[in-house]
Amino acid sequence: MKIKQIYTGCLAEAAYYIESNGEAAIIDPLREVTPYLKKAADNGANIKYIFETHFHADFVSGHIDLAEKSGATIVYGPTAKTDFKAHIATDGEQFKIGDITITTLHTPGHTPESTTYLLTDENGKDQCIFTGDTLFIGDVGRPDLAQQGELTMEDMAGTLYESLHNKILTLADDVIVYPAHGAGSACGKNMSKETFDTLGHQKEVNYALKAKSKQDFIKEVTNGLLPPPQYFAKNAAMNKGGYDSIDEVYEKGLVALSPEEFELKANQTDALILDTRDPQVFAKGFIPKSINIGLNGQFAPWVGALITDLKQELLLVTDEGKAEETITRLARVGYDYTIGYLAGGITAWQNAGKEIDQIESISADEFETILNANDSIQALDVRKPGEYEAEHLEATLTRPLDYINDWTTEVHPDETYYIHCAGGYRSMIAASILKARGINNVIDIAGGYGAIKATNLKRTDFACPSKAMKS
Repeated sequence: MKIKQIYTGCLAEAAYYIESNGEAAIIDPLREVTPYLKKAADNGANIKYIFETHFHADFVSGHIDLAEKSGATIVYGPTAKTDFKAHIATDGEQFKIGDITITTLHTPGHTPESTTYLLTDENGKDQCIFTGDTLFIGDVGRPDLAQQGELTMEDMAGTLYESLHNKILTLADDVIVYPAHGAGSACGKNMSKETFDTLGHQKEVNYALKAKSKQDFIKEVTNGLLPPPQYFAKNAAMNKGGYDSIDEVYEKGLVALSPEEFELKANQTDALILDTRDPQVFAKGFIPKSINIGLNGQFAPWVGALITDLKQELLLVTDEGKAEETITRLARVGYDYTIGYLAGGITAWQNAGKEIDQIESISADEFETILNANDSIQALDVRKPGEYEAEHLEATLTRPLDYINDWTTEVHPDETYYIHCAGGYRSMIAASILKARGINNVIDIAGGYGAIKATNLKRTDFACPSKAMKS
């Protein structure tokens, strides 16, 4: 028996490869399916089942492509309704994979169809559970994403409590918990950086599992939830209704364009120019009106949070050899409309004599000097609300990047704005968006709040953020 957790840091997502006696199963696959097919082929195994724990909201699963290419059966839990061929399992239904057994445990609460899969070995011993977004390490799934009819998030939280106590917490303490996400995902609010644990240890340390009553549990898991990113509902709809093959997405997007062709496409379409280079490299020279979301950060979630139309056409500027990776990571969250990338990157653009723009980036020390000379400057902190509440500069205003599409109406084109986040990744995203929207005087503070803390600028006292505010 083999169990392989395939963790993708950008999405804080875990897929699983399970194999026994020449048969394999995949749980919650990502959009690009070649790695799963290759792993099975390398091991001489046939993929028999694709188990989905629920209709994912934070990424587009690869279940449809994987089923088509492998011949495997897609399995969802009870109450799921799909627009494609799938086996809707009954509660307690069992599936054989070689010498092991997977049992369906219907655990609604995060979503109505949420299902945990219990793996039992060839000797009949319960080994592990694949909990999806029902139970995380340190947390449980948020209950506000799939409310139906008159059901409130409090109702869903109550259902989640029953699922946990009747289906999961009755299992042995040595059963391993394998969740679908870890720290950094917006599917919970207090997830651990650990990506698996024993059920017994979770009973001891998971705040939600330690709730003294159902009412306490409901209060704990619903308190202070931030609104989900706008793309969540759209991804869930794609997972339920189907989508284009990723092969077609590559065919449309992996089109190398000369500077002249790139410029022509930009002028002839409403395409957004997305530059995925390092923030500080981007700042030194970029195509006017392009947006920077660096590939080396939480790229896909920020694309999903900030680009509101999944069908937005995209033109890419990337580091050499990174176009295909960028398209893959866009497709993971449902952005399938890349229409080309700049061949030769920004160097080719500059060599062709095309116009470039820049964003000034200053050190924390320089910012300290400027602020001491003029305490009325406009300084914006684009970190999340919980980060700001925990500790911030007295001189800054909180303007979370998550909500930039709301607060940009408040900024004035003739003013200068100094922008920082925690380390410099998000502030450059914000600066590039403001610049593209006609705010020319934006200045990035390199190194963000981490660098600012080394100065003598006045900060608020540190206040430990709540579970919800860490999101």
